[in-house]
Amino acid sequence: MTQLHSRKAFLAPKLRQIVLFLRWQGITMAGNLFYGFLCVRLLPIPEYAKFAVVFGFLGPLAVLMNIGFSNTLLPLIGERIDDRQLIADYVASLRQLAHWLYFVIAPAAVIVYPLLVHRQHWGWRTIAVMLAMLLVAAWCSRVAGAYGAVLIVRRDRASWYRAQMVSSFGTLALLGVVWATHLLNAFSAIFLNVAGIVYVATAYYLRAQRLLRVNGNPSPEMRKAIVHLSLPSMPNAIFYALQGQVSLLLITVFGHLTAVASVGALSRLGQIFVLLAQMNPLLVEPYFAKLPQARLKRNYLGLLAVEGAFCFLASGLAASFPQVYLWILGPKYSHLRTEVFLLVAACSMSHLSGVLWIVNGSRRFVYWWNGMAVIVFTLAIEALFIWKFDLSTVYGVLLLNLVTVAGALAVNLLTGVFGFIQGPRGAVLHQVTVP
Repeated sequence: MTQLHSRKAFLAPKLRQIVLFLRWQGITMAGNLFYGFLCVRLLPIPEYAKFAVVFGFLGPLAVLMNIGFSNTLLPLIGERIDDRQLIADYVASLRQLAHWLYFVIAPAAVIVYPLLVHRQHWGWRTIAVMLAMLLVAAWCSRVAGAYGAVLIVRRDRASWYRAQMVSSFGTLALLGVVWATHLLNAFSAIFLNVAGIVYVATAYYLRAQRLLRVNGNPSPEMRKAIVHLSLPSMPNAIFYALQGQVSLLLITVFGHLTAVASVGALSRLGQIFVLLAQMNPLLVEPYFAKLPQARLKRNYLGLLAVEGAFCFLASGLAASFPQVYLWILGPKYSHLRTEVFLLVAACSMSHLSGVLWIVNGSRRFVYWWNGMAVIVFTLAIEALFIWKFDLSTVYGVLLLNLVTVAGALAVNLLTGVFGFIQGPRGAVLHQVTVP
């Protein structure tokens, strides 16, 4: 009876957090998915190509302006979640590092983006507006990442979820208004999405200020701790910033508007995995970071089995019944039967790889060799595909994506095995003197 009571006491809080996540974030993601799929259906192919390229470029840009710094807040704070001054000081140090990154990367983006889309012949005014929206969205994504991490550390998940939900349904409602008034085009759809990102960043910033109620003081010691913890993952983060949207980037460079829109539309199906992916920093990472060593292996293997089964089922459905997915995209994309399987299979493996990466990182299974192995393998495969395959087709770039994701998954599996055998990377400046 005592054992049953202890198990109930252990499981009840975890189940409450999962139910809360599925209720709030499930609703939010439904709104985001509906917004994206409505854009796929309602925008003409040339207009949707612009929408897809902007947000395809935003993903790498947002990661490059953070490169994993925000992810260090939770491991560095650990159990000291009531030390508001310590949290504020770390956030101030994060903010300082992020400012330096932004003022290096933003000018680079101004140069690279026009070169990337040069083949599409969109004109300098169109590209200038795209760039302005990209830079605003990237800045606000960085703000949301840093201050959203404060909400997670302080266990104010309800506010974290609420801001996301208001943004999701606010932009969806505004999209309906814009469509009803016949003002829907690529730029109005992009603007509404960026407005949602700005709202989330503002809401997280204001809520974090109320939670902390102290001013943070950046310090060289804290900046060093942040950089030291994120450094082994930094090459991987930079690489994944580019690799995550490699299909869309390659088709933008080598392909035509129809192919760009097709890859962008298919990539929307990958958003189905975003709900599960967002469980990683909110639920999975904190859980595994605090898990006793004696229970680690069993929980690690259990999570791997559950996530692997889900990904296998999703890929099997795409192979056997591709029309289920293609119906969502509408008749303009109904011919992409083989391509939808390649996309869903790659997204499944990428999701599983991401879960392993988060869990490995939470236990400090972070080594220089694993990131470099992924980079070397991926670059070799991409060089082979550019040489041997036609990357102006949707099939070609999605096949490349599938092969490279499979390699990353294999490396993350090996990293977990190595971590259990070798042990975690050395401790990182856990004690920092607060001025």
